[in-house]
Amino acid sequence: MPNLNKVMLIGNVTRDPEVKYTPKGTAVAEVGLAISRTFTPEGGEKREETTFVDITFWGRQAEIVGEYAKKGKPIFVEGRLQLDSWEDKTSGQKRNKLRVVGEGLQLLGSRPGGGGGGSDEESGPPAQKFSKPAEKPAAPASAPDDDDIPF
Repeated sequence: MPNLNKVMLIGNVTRDPEVKYTPKGTAVAEVGLAISRTFTPEGGEKREETTFVDITFWGRQAEIVGEYAKKGKPIFVEGRLQLDSWEDKTSGQKRNKLRVVGEGLQLLGSRPGGGGGGSDEESGPPAQKFSKPAEKPAAPASAPDDDDIPF
């Protein structure tokens, strides 16, 4: 049976991310994301529901998140679900937490002074996408001669 573990979320960062490093020097950042949805139940009164999701980024993406993804900024995250399990030291109970491991990131919004309709406080590259480095690209097709270009 085929499997798929893919998550795509757009929301606002809930706190400034803090980048930490493993003993081997790999960057890791934890980010909280608030995702809101507005709906109208049968009663007719509009309601808003917010879901909070913890996301972990590794490597260069963790460093980028730490530098650009500040509290309140919108981001788009692609990733996968991961279930963490541990035993609580104080109560001895087994605990579980479902989190997202970020595999792709797109910073939304505009740069300061960029005229994108945002405030001067906004920072980071607009709609800048960061994801895992791709495999080595195939050799490009040979460039056409100038005579073959239709314009």
